[in-house]
Amino acid sequence: MSTVIYPSPIFGPVHSRRLGVSLGINLLPADGKCCSFDCLYCECGLNRERRPTRPLPTREEVREALERQLQKMHDEGVHPDVLTFAGNGEPTLHPHFPGIVDDTRRLRDQLCPEAKISVLSNSTQIHRSEVREALLRTDNPIMKLDTVSPDYIRLVDRPQGHYDVEQIIAHLAEMSPQVIIQTMFMQGNYGGHDLDNTGDAYVAPWLESVKRIGPRQVMIYTLDRETPVAGLLKATPERLDGIAQRVRAAGLDCSVSY
Repeated sequence: MSTVIYPSPIFGPVHSRRLGVSLGINLLPADGKCCSFDCLYCECGLNRERRPTRPLPTREEVREALERQLQKMHDEGVHPDVLTFAGNGEPTLHPHFPGIVDDTRRLRDQLCPEAKISVLSNSTQIHRSEVREALLRTDNPIMKLDTVSPDYIRLVDRPQGHYDVEQIIAHLAEMSPQVIIQTMFMQGNYGGHDLDNTGDAYVAPWLESVKRIGPRQVMIYTLDRETPVAGLLKATPERLDGIAQRVRAAGLDCSVSY
């Protein structure tokens, strides 16, 4: 299947379904993927097939490249809606992530003060207090919680190391009320396993955990690009709308991307 590897440290701007005109900040190498998950649906491909050979960009390289691009856009009268930490894996794995967030805030305030700073994260590093604090210095800390089922997490998200979903939920609750929860719903099968997490057996316990977290918003979405393995299917609009109705009935803001 076709997959995407992003330039580093800056890419775009691109149009995001959820965020608008987004300038991407990729803290991972430009020639491969570096992630603490190995999701079956990842648009960047599977980890074993995308091993990078280049180093991480330095904090200085990120700051200089971002300043150049923002200055260029400012001079052209083009203004991003959002500066998004995303790209070829998990951005919070970068050892200087907190400092890079601070650099980005300063450049944003100087060159595009209306833009929001977002982070797309799989939540695996939020046991580190410095990462949580840095995430809370952004406008939109968008944190993944696809399910609360350990079996489903092992099958689909495939953590590359220790992962305790109850600990993740507890740390996400510490980030309330600023935190945004992002959840991938899909259908299909892989290796003889049913991947449908849109039914009540998955949605009900997930929703109870989301209520415990108390996020500012819940973003539910489904597959949008080709996946690295066959057999994965988009969740239907009817299923997504039904889940969104349950989230809203619980008193939480919810957006849907089909």
